[in-house]
Amino acid sequence: MNIAIIFAAGIGQRLNNKEDDLPKQFLEIEGKPILIYTLEHFEKHDNIDKIYIATLDKYINYVYNLVQKFNIKKACSIVQGGACAMESIKNALDVASKENPSDSIVLIHDGVRPIINSRVIDDNIKSVIENGNAITAIPCCETIVESKNGKIAHHVPIRKETFKAQAPQSFRLQDVLNAHNEIENYDDIVDNCTLYTKLKKEVYLVEGNFGNIKITTPEDVYILKGILEYVKVKENKLV
Repeated sequence: MNIAIIFAAGIGQRLNNKEDDLPKQFLEIEGKPILIYTLEHFEKHDNIDKIYIATLDKYINYVYNLVQKFNIKKACSIVQGGACAMESIKNALDVASKENPSDSIVLIHDGVRPIINSRVIDDNIKSVIENGNAITAIPCCETIVESKNGKIAHHVPIRKETFKAQAPQSFRLQDVLNAHNEIENYDDIVDNCTLYTKLKKEVYLVEGNFGNIKITTPEDVYILKGILEYVKVKENKLV
């Protein structure tokens, strides 16, 4: 069983959304919410069997209506999100663990990463089968600077040894659930790659794609629109 867990419970503070605005995952681009662009990659992929979605409690019915409207048939459960992304993921994992074999492969993905491709999904599944997990990543193209106070550069890693983690981040269902249960809180843990490394577990990288951006700022929305337009033009040329 190959399962996608999509966490989409953020409120979009860095996108300058007002309190009464829809969260960024529901922002429509060319008549389709960002979340739906994300879900469609997993819906259309032959090797994905189920999709679990974690979202804000007050938007559960809203997401339900979206998956009905856009025919996301693999969406089997919409669960309540938590106070942070990791809590949302844990909630979805808990539900999935009650309904699926413990050795199922779970691909954990941001609801606001709408530009991935089937090769990335395939490579994640293959890496979990071969290595036990998969962290989608791309090489860093700019110098990474570590700073403890945001004012002084305390360390500059060698660029060729640095990578930017993306999503999906994929695991065996019981393994990643056990990892979540091993820690007391999610302080300074921003994703499952961080969780695994904090627990001194090996993680295996798979090559991502540079268009696989996370929609966080208003500038990211403009980039997304440009990528979607490029894809549309490219597809039209192939027809």
